[in-house]
Amino acid sequence: MKYLLILFIIALALAPLTHFLPSKRQRKVAGLREYAAVHGLFVEFRKLPGSEREAVRARTPRGDIIYYGKRLPPPRRGEARRGRWVRDSVGWVNLDQGLALPDPVAELADMILAASVDDGSCGIYWQESGSEQEVEQIRQVLEAWSAKLPG
Repeated sequence: MKYLLILFIIALALAPLTHFLPSKRQRKVAGLREYAAVHGLFVEFRKLPGSEREAVRARTPRGDIIYYGKRLPPPRRGEARRGRWVRDSVGWVNLDQGLALPDPVAELADMILAASVDDGSCGIYWQESGSEQEVEQIRQVLEAWSAKLPG
């Protein structure tokens, strides 16, 4: 009886520690981010481009929006690299007039919410709902996109 009581007290003491064990989703997301980092991408929490606009805010999904990006070398003098595109129910919407959606980005799956390019990086916004194959596809698209950018 004493041993059973000791075992119960130990189990009771260790029970709160199970709260700190990662869930299946957390392990999956950590794996996706590690795969991205090992293959030359960086991961950041960012707001969805155009989220200040009412139309974009209305269709923004709940949950974390994550940016998977590829760092770019600084542009040459006088060359600006800026563009933002958001996917809606019909297709891609250009938030910066005059810039066409890059061909590699148009090939991405429906899980991609937006894409952007600036002087420091080009990348996509999503909710990490895919697998390592999707991260590899994103990496290939970002490699192709960065190769086409000036500078």
